[in-house]
Amino acid sequence: IERETNLRIAVTHLRTLYPGIFFSPVFKSDAVGFNGPYFLNLVGVFDSDRPAPILVEQLHDVEDCQGRQRTQDSLTSRLIDIDLLLYGDSVLYDQGMDVPRREILKYAHVLKPLSLVLPDVCHPVSGRRYHELWGAMSASQDQLLELTDLEL
Repeated sequence: IERETNLRIAVTHLRTLYPGIFFSPVFKSDAVGFNGPYFLNLVGVFDSDRPAPILVEQLHDVEDCQGRQRTQDSLTSRLIDIDLLLYGDSVLYDQGMDVPRREILKYAHVLKPLSLVLPDVCHPVSGRRYHELWGAMSASQDQLLELTDLEL
């Protein structure tokens, strides 16, 4: 898997789809839940008036353009993985969507980059600011992340 190349291609697609999108720094993290190569993680922030299901479909299209194969096993390496973490302050669990993504509160590789781009925004469920959530998690999780110098 050519992580850097795949990430740059995805970022180019996302910039075309969502003008004004901006990104966190890129972090390297170990695979979680299985033995596998490292992952590169970042968060992109953009405004859109499109419905959340359409955004998810567009993100899947970006993945598909890069050859992403969807399997039932979520604990595996993949060419690219793009998730809709948030949709404003909406909670869409009752609509069959994992928004806000539960991984935000669970994994450093999701929360750390999010806390850098939206530090003062409140999580729609917990009501706590992302920088506060990261402060609470970082003592035990910060060593799991490595800031990269990858330019996008």
